Amino acid sequence: MIVFGSMTTISALTAVTVALLVGYGTARQPLAAAAAFVTKLYRSPKKLILFLSLLLIMALNKFELNLEAALPVPRDLTRMLVGWEGSWQGTLQRALESPWLTIFCAFFYLVVFQGFMVASLILYASAGKDKLYYALCIALLLNYLVAVPFYLFVPVHEAWAASPNIRFLMLDAFPSFETQYRRLSGLDNCFPSLHTSISVTMALLALRSGSRRWAIFGVANAVIIVFSIFYLGIHWATDMFAGIVLAASAVAIGLKVGAWADRPAVRRKRQPRIQDEFKKLAPTRMTDS
Repeated sequence: MIVFGSMTTISALTAVTVALLVGYGTARQPLAAAAAFVTKLYRSPKKLILFLSLLLIMALNKFELNLEAALPVPRDLTRMLVGWEGSWQGTLQRALESPWLTIFCAFFYLVVFQGFMVASLILYASAGKDKLYYALCIALLLNYLVAVPFYLFVPVHEAWAASPNIRFLMLDAFPSFETQYRRLSGLDNCFPSLHTSISVTMALLALRSGSRRWAIFGVANAVIIVFSIFYLGIHWATDMFAGIVLAASAVAIGLKVGAWADRPAVRRKRQPRIQDEFKKLAPTRMTDS
């Protein structure tokens, strides 16, 4: 069943998903939260620089395939993964395959993955959760900065391309995937799995958001995406484990940097006014007498 006809369709669905998630997470009108987000970026150079850095690293990621083509061909590690993993994804597919499950997994892989990323940035910034906003930006940057060198120098092909027993089920929902989406993600850009690392990154930070509903959705999103990368025939278990390690490391660093970046604001909020301190120290008329 064809659901995704083009990247335009995916972009439109992503925009709707972002609006729904922002409304769900903030319990307010999505446009109001988006306006608050833009205002925060305008008033805070620090937030704006980090946001623009994210846009830049994602834009540069599109040119990774061009850079890869210009470099000498490194050793391909796909056979090593096939040797110890086999083609268990094919067994999973044959046991669970259905048109609706394929659409569901493709929707989370193509749409919800990026929609939740954008919605998280809007939610944390508009709600004044500056530490989480900084932490998410830094963690996302680290995910890309660590993963891209592996894609360049440690190529691993997608599971379906390495084993005839594994089908690429994504094509059932998005037949033009290879011609339209592939330029964003190379066939040998498997290790580590960025879909795993970024979804787990967002889940770990959602657990610290103080919102039960946001935490539940963040964890559910990560679980569904991790399942989807196997069900759709894309990744190896090795990719997933590397992605989880990358996510945990990026979040740990992101939270430390986020706490440091948010420290001046915390200090301003908690530091008593100097005049008030003098009032406390100054003797009253009663004590003078």
